[in-house]
Amino acid sequence: MRSIRADDHLAGEPSPAHRVVRLLPAASSPREGRAGNLAEDPAGDRRRPGAGGPTPSYDDAPGAGAPYAGAPCAGAGGRRAVDDDVAGAVGRLLGTLTAERAAQAAGLDPGFGEDLAGRVARFTLGGGRRIRPRFLWWALRGCGAGDGSQVEAALRLGAALELVQTCALVHDDVMDGARMRRGRPALHVDVATDLLAADPVPIGRAGTGQVSPERRERAHDFGTAVAILAGDLALAWADDLVADTVLPPAVAGRVRGIWRAMRTEMVAGQYLELRGQADVSRSPDRAIRAACLKSALYSVERPLALGAALAGADEATTRAVCSAGRSVGMAFQLRDDLEDLFADPDRTGKPLGGDIREGKPTYLVAVAHARAEAAGDHHALDVLDTCVGRADLSGADLARVRKVMVATGAKDTVEAKIDQLTSQGLRHLDSAALEPYAAGRLRELMRAVTGTRSGPGSGAGTGPARADGTGPARSEGTGPARALRLADGCGVTGR
Repeated sequence: MRSIRADDHLAGEPSPAHRVVRLLPAASSPREGRAGNLAEDPAGDRRRPGAGGPTPSYDDAPGAGAPYAGAPCAGAGGRRAVDDDVAGAVGRLLGTLTAERAAQAAGLDPGFGEDLAGRVARFTLGGGRRIRPRFLWWALRGCGAGDGSQVEAALRLGAALELVQTCALVHDDVMDGARMRRGRPALHVDVATDLLAADPVPIGRAGTGQVSPERRERAHDFGTAVAILAGDLALAWADDLVADTVLPPAVAGRVRGIWRAMRTEMVAGQYLELRGQADVSRSPDRAIRAACLKSALYSVERPLALGAALAGADEATTRAVCSAGRSVGMAFQLRDDLEDLFADPDRTGKPLGGDIREGKPTYLVAVAHARAEAAGDHHALDVLDTCVGRADLSGADLARVRKVMVATGAKDTVEAKIDQLTSQGLRHLDSAALEPYAAGRLRELMRAVTGTRSGPGSGAGTGPARADGTGPARSEGTGPARALRLADGCGVTGR
């Protein structure tokens, strides 16, 4: 299914006094979504909706204006409220948007609205850390922006990134044959289960109540097909949302190019991963290239680039922020590879060893294989050759794989690369002339997604300066002098 291209069309230009463009012609439906009031929840990082006092307007923010002429402001409580809870603000917009779109789908057909569009909405709203919108927002704020309709544009693009994430995860689960996602059945599994449960007549041998293998296979095929359509629909909603975001012409051009590149890179990375599984590739370089395209760019660098583009950042600032994003994005993916094998499933929401069972060509596996070969460790090679790619791998065999990762030094090597890449990314970030408070929040977010801690030699500061410009200064850090080539492994340009 061909997704809508952001540069297929441009709307006609309005009068020169208020020149704005939409990335595509606006949909006929009303403008999607208005985020509600946000108030701080003292119990934790998240904020609870609708607590205390009236919803502030954009005019409450110092220097608020409307640099994007003609773009109405979503009532997100201004930039200060979004600063308090980016994930909550994006979630509110997504809630309104997906409810409207699901209602439109139900108008076409009730079953389509509930069984497909409703699932897309529930999946999108039902979990995730909203890290991509958070990177986008803090890049925007770090570049000194966040006034008027820039807030709305950032929230809309952040919501669009979450819908692309829905597409990626739903399709990924189908391709991997994964049964769990975020602690719940994967979408294709849920669809198949509901189809079987909805049949009021037991199917199979008379009196047994057992479902026939043929019926299970049909339900499985139906669940797979619906999940593919669900991912396509999420991508269409994302493109629609970006297309209907009003931006100045120069900004629209930059955003359009980043969005187009990001979608293609993500598909290219997924293809390389699938090809690596089919070829049983153990090449570290190939693993890095796939990870960079599929995850590092899409999860960190491109969201940062979108924020910088919305802010109208100069070339030097954009280059520094994107370089930071690529390094940290690679560290983020390497952390994910480790967690697949060593993390608590209750925290990740999926069973351990999914990448191993699916035979994914991860950097962790590639390093273990290379080290075992170099050391002549035939036992380790035998474990890797017989266990990686086995869908029926037992818990005991998975434990053997974990031991090999430790014994060969692959786990420690990947941990060290994560630390080095994160430090490298933070040094790039420090080279950009960013607003101190937002730069501090970016540092915190980068450390959070890579699972690294601040400390001597890490390139870490002592925490974000306060919004008034006071507070601890950021350190340049004393991390490794040698820049890692891992972050350049995907050979992508166009920052």
